[in-house]
Amino acid sequence: MPATATAPASLTGSIFDRLEPLLPTVSKPIQYVGGELNSTLKDWDCGAAADGTGETVRWALMYPDAYEVGLPNQGVQILYEVLNERDWIVAERTYAVWPDMEKVMRAGDAQGPIPQFTVDAHRPVRDFDVFGLSFSTELGYTNMLTALDLAGIPLHAADRTEDDPVVLAGGHSAFNPEPIADFIDAAVLGDGEEVVLAISEVVREWKAEGRLGGRDELLRRLAVSGGVYVPRFYDVAYAADGTIEAVVPNRPGIPFRVRKHTLMDLDAWPYPAKPLVPLAETVHERFSVEIFRGCTRGCRFCQAGMITRPVRERSIETIGDMVENGIRQTGFEEVGLLSLSSADHTEIGDVAKGLADRYEGSNVSLSLPSTRVDAFNITLANEFSRNGRRSGLTFAPEGGSERMRKVINKMVTEEDLIRTVATAYGNGWRQVKLYFMCGLPTETDDDVLAIAELAKQVIAKGREVSGRNDIRCTVSIGGFVPKPHTPFQWAAQLDHETTDERLRKLRDVVRADKKYGRAIGFRYHDGKPGIIEGLLSRGDRRVGAVIEQVWRDGGRFDGWSEHFSYERWVAACEQALEGVDLDWYTTRQRDYDEVLPWDHLDSGLDKDWLWSDWEDALAVADGSADVEVEDCRWTPCYDCGVCPEMNTEIQIGPTGRQLLPLSVV
Repeated sequence: MPATATAPASLTGSIFDRLEPLLPTVSKPIQYVGGELNSTLKDWDCGAAADGTGETVRWALMYPDAYEVGLPNQGVQILYEVLNERDWIVAERTYAVWPDMEKVMRAGDAQGPIPQFTVDAHRPVRDFDVFGLSFSTELGYTNMLTALDLAGIPLHAADRTEDDPVVLAGGHSAFNPEPIADFIDAAVLGDGEEVVLAISEVVREWKAEGRLGGRDELLRRLAVSGGVYVPRFYDVAYAADGTIEAVVPNRPGIPFRVRKHTLMDLDAWPYPAKPLVPLAETVHERFSVEIFRGCTRGCRFCQAGMITRPVRERSIETIGDMVENGIRQTGFEEVGLLSLSSADHTEIGDVAKGLADRYEGSNVSLSLPSTRVDAFNITLANEFSRNGRRSGLTFAPEGGSERMRKVINKMVTEEDLIRTVATAYGNGWRQVKLYFMCGLPTETDDDVLAIAELAKQVIAKGREVSGRNDIRCTVSIGGFVPKPHTPFQWAAQLDHETTDERLRKLRDVVRADKKYGRAIGFRYHDGKPGIIEGLLSRGDRRVGAVIEQVWRDGGRFDGWSEHFSYERWVAACEQALEGVDLDWYTTRQRDYDEVLPWDHLDSGLDKDWLWSDWEDALAVADGSADVEVEDCRWTPCYDCGVCPEMNTEIQIGPTGRQLLPLSVV
């Protein structure tokens, strides 16, 4: 729906006249102003008919981080556009405010505190029907509590009335929303494009009936569909040892398991068609096109690959149309082709050549941010750098030793990596970045120190094939956090002391090498944030008290190192947890028989298959077996359960079609 020149007031109206005088007192005030290119401003009552009938459904969408991180988020942009295309839905955006802005908002003006507001029409978030939050990381939970409190929405779902919006969580973290069960009204698992419209229909019907049955009835209608999880309709019983005995519905008609949503025809949903162009600097200054969704490589540590199955590719024509449209709509000169492993698209060679032909001689540059070592080829790389822009290449071996890579089913050999970087360095690239993880199950010091040897070999091979000494290799290391719905969901997390000690040893080995040390960049984070992420990712409802205590003690922006306080989280665990502690949630290995907090949430993956894959990893680790899980796109089905359980199927090419250049660039 086209933007309107002016929008009628919400229940409270726009608060911009109150906000504007305060903006000069905070850092980066531009992030609170709105008005970005391709943003949408709609009539507050756009769903009402001329005769006074009809209902408008209103969404406030939030990525719970700062504007510079939240605005480029593809998921929120897609939902923002999908919802606003309906002439009876209003969707606006809000982001986490920085601590200086929070202070200003709480102090307020003569009329009182400034509430959490949207950046589109600066309407109070509490005036909307649905407050939808997309969590890609659990470390945004405290920012959600700040937004709720600033909005005047009770923190606890049990305290809300019909005057409060439905607080709805989505994103990857929603596959275990139990730690925030006290604070949300509902959660959605999986792809959001279709389900947000279905939810909107339910809300519209309920409003048209005069809000029959109140808030409880609205949530019941959402829950009985089997596709929306409403925590208040489930009771959790705990055993004496602290484990969960059962999670069961507490009223008739509520399903025992809630299923994820899977969008099967990506070509029918070519969003975002009008990407937002930020007013302020953001973390990604580019236009991105998702070329396929899902991954079946079977990396045992990777939650994203497990929960987004099956693979669904966009056609070469749709990719070309989305790139062309996005450049025209935004003016961006960099286009990223996104997926979990973009070079795995069955027609990636034709996509690369077609786009390179189309934009040769222009200012448009193409990038492939996610590339596996064994999917890389120099022809592909040359196509993407045809306009003369050769930034560094990034690969993710994940494990330093070949033994470790077999344990995690990342089937990349040392020879694969050296051969790939030799090709890259020999064709003019000067810099390679390698991603690894520390703390993987069964890992030893030697596995981590092998990262140094691998980096040295990369530099040596680069110097050999290029005949130059200005070769660089950056090693970036993150701490492993076990995630729900993966074979490693039962694994013990490595304690932060051991993680930090291993990384110190690795750093010292790299720095001590006079021949290669200066050519190797070394980046890593300490292990403490990973422990808290582990608490939140595999926690149950008891962890909600910890989150609230941290927030009340000043916790904000926990994903930012300068704001994160491990000591604050430890103190909150000691204060808020009874019978269990931080180590119980993190460094403890689980057994097959233990009821996991997310067992009633259905990602389609068969629990027995996940357990079998976990046992295979342990067998590989001790040398009693050598089990590799192949990519099921090219092999017979190996019974992970997703396709028959979700009534889905793998959708891949090749189509045999070509992406033709435009007549005029």
